[in-house]
Amino acid sequence: MTSRADTRTDTRAGTTTPGGIGDSPQRPDGIRKVMGEFAYGSDLWMDGMLWGVTLRSPHPYARITRVDITEALATAGVFAVLTHDDVPGEKYFGLEHQDQPVLAIDVVRYQGEPIALVAADHPETARRAMQKIAVEYDVLEPVVDAEKALLPDSPRLHPDGNLVRHVKIRTGDADPVADVVVAGDYEVGMQDQAFLGPESGLAVPDGTGGVDLFVATQWLHVDQRQVCAALGLPPDRVRLQLAGVGGAFGGREDLSMHVHGCLLALHTGKPVKMVYNREESFFGHVHRHPAKLHYEYGADRDGTLVYARATVHLDGGAYASSTPAVVGNAGTMGFGPYQIPHLHMDCYGAYTNNPPCGAMRGFGSVQTAFAVEALMDKLADAVGLDPVEIRVRNGYHEGSHAPTGQVIDSAAPVAELVQRLQAMPLPGITRGTDLREMPGGVSNTTHGEGVRRGVGYAVAYKNVAFSEGFDDYSTARVRLSIVEGRPVVTVHTAAAEVGQGLVTIEQQICRTELGVEQVVVAPQDTQVGSAGSSSASRQTYVTGGAVKAACESVRALVLARAAQHGLDAEDLRLEGEQVVSRVLGISVPLADLLGDDDVEDTVEWRHRPTSPIDPDTGQGDAHVQYAFAAHRAVVDVDVELGLVKVVELACTQDVGRAMNPQAVVGQIQGGSTQGMGLALMEEIQIVDGKITNPSFTDYLIPTILDTPPMPIEVLEYADPHAPYGLRGVGEAPTISSGPAVAAAIRAATGLDLRRVPIRPEDVTGTR
Repeated sequence: MTSRADTRTDTRAGTTTPGGIGDSPQRPDGIRKVMGEFAYGSDLWMDGMLWGVTLRSPHPYARITRVDITEALATAGVFAVLTHDDVPGEKYFGLEHQDQPVLAIDVVRYQGEPIALVAADHPETARRAMQKIAVEYDVLEPVVDAEKALLPDSPRLHPDGNLVRHVKIRTGDADPVADVVVAGDYEVGMQDQAFLGPESGLAVPDGTGGVDLFVATQWLHVDQRQVCAALGLPPDRVRLQLAGVGGAFGGREDLSMHVHGCLLALHTGKPVKMVYNREESFFGHVHRHPAKLHYEYGADRDGTLVYARATVHLDGGAYASSTPAVVGNAGTMGFGPYQIPHLHMDCYGAYTNNPPCGAMRGFGSVQTAFAVEALMDKLADAVGLDPVEIRVRNGYHEGSHAPTGQVIDSAAPVAELVQRLQAMPLPGITRGTDLREMPGGVSNTTHGEGVRRGVGYAVAYKNVAFSEGFDDYSTARVRLSIVEGRPVVTVHTAAAEVGQGLVTIEQQICRTELGVEQVVVAPQDTQVGSAGSSSASRQTYVTGGAVKAACESVRALVLARAAQHGLDAEDLRLEGEQVVSRVLGISVPLADLLGDDDVEDTVEWRHRPTSPIDPDTGQGDAHVQYAFAAHRAVVDVDVELGLVKVVELACTQDVGRAMNPQAVVGQIQGGSTQGMGLALMEEIQIVDGKITNPSFTDYLIPTILDTPPMPIEVLEYADPHAPYGLRGVGEAPTISSGPAVAAAIRAATGLDLRRVPIRPEDVTGTR
């Protein structure tokens, strides 16, 4: 792997602060994690605690006619068995629409829907008691197709019907014409976030009717809001603290055991721990929306795009979750990073009886990118251009207009990204010399015979932070103290550290802004204002902006205190744990200036506002910022067996400012691997609404043996509207990597592969 930073605009003054922004300091949680000493949510423990389990529906769609808990409640060691009758507050919850019952009331809408809860003194006792709960069902025919769910004669799964959201984009002429037209129907399977740490938490009653919840999550304050509503308690009686999170990728943005654990704890008066096993985890969180997509592109004979039409159906599953926002992203960015004057998009999100779908890395853009990039290659063939030139000719640049009419007012280096990829040397061919380099690996399926090489390109873009007028902000509290004669900064936010390295970024910003080496990150909880969700590639931007603003306020207070001693405030700087006057050539140690006093401030910070889109045309300044990435995939395909070896997956990405270069590369590697997984192997298999592969034995994810070398070039075109000029990093590489792999397989095989993941039978024609 290689990485190169190409800094075009530098927002810094002076050199990089050691351990500050632009550096790659050691993660504060890194050693404990690699040593196996880090406490994740599933490791939580308290003396005298009970274990909670959940009874779930075996049916994707059924009416509940009877629930009998008598035998379960009589089991020795059982302290509580609860149903919907025991929910004291609101019986429905949801991120955007409160449409999902805390516990099923009279109907279940997906396999795995929670019906009852059990708390016992041992997990096995709880599981055995759960099996004694008698539930009788009137099983119904499930609705499992998102397109058919929107037909007039489809059963209505919710009172207002099966449509979650319809986004329309209309620009230019209604009936444009073009010299060259390409079209296709595409399909994307349901991907799982596949985080290694299962859903888990510990609810502890406080003895006065309140509760403390320690939970692995992405969004503490929205969790708190929903838990409070279900419990019928105010926020000061329901306190959340982040437990160790073993990965998230969007799958922890919705509630899992949160309300259930609190209900059991308040009912029994004892701490209650809940941990899902791997199979239950597949039923306990949302997944990536599967999609069916029809696209048509028209262009001039030289390859210049004239128009695009698209109809996209996203399967939201049984409940809304974040489907409205996913539809918004898929609709407003569903034509790729290309300039197209005439656009017509209809993007639908529908309720079905499949598992609920919601946030996952890439958030709507992943699905549309597979169709868009496949058509761009098809168009290139039709007009006689190579895949790079068609993208260079049509790609966004600064000043381009997005499908919403919004002007892209910072760098959009689409052409440069793909040209840099093309300029990278291609890997050599070593067939037959090492089985590990062959499709099929050491299974010895080939020594090079029947193996074809292919190269594919893809480029993508992704909005950063929340959109469409959402009040997106974060809160940071920063305190500067003197501890044992040395200055120490404590930073407190509610921003969830889910493995992305935010705790390191917070420390780096404090060191840069305050010049203090020792920075303590306080535990994330709801005792400070909301930081929003650790999603949408937003936390470094938004919480980073809040930490920066809080540090600036603390710095101003410190310098104002120094100015009281007769120094010129305009001349003073914080450097090396001292207040420095450059004009006078004197310095005052912070320890002497502050003594026993703390300097603290709390700041609520917002990025520039966005606006809702017009419901009829989709026009509006919907997004805060865009991130751009491109990939070149090189694959070897055994065309006789359909096996694929990704030989190399190169990436170029503009990150605005590499706040932590090593972490940036890590995010690109992880996102690229997740996108590759969707292209080749990752899919939740569903038959008649039932998951058939809820395990990591049958749900395949890339291992280290599947992960290829990843040459990476990092560009740094600063965004003048963002703190330090940064751009969100984590999602864009997930979007372009998969289409590049699919394009490479098409190039190797000559097949018009329109569905991902691409399986061996798709290549051999034996499906």
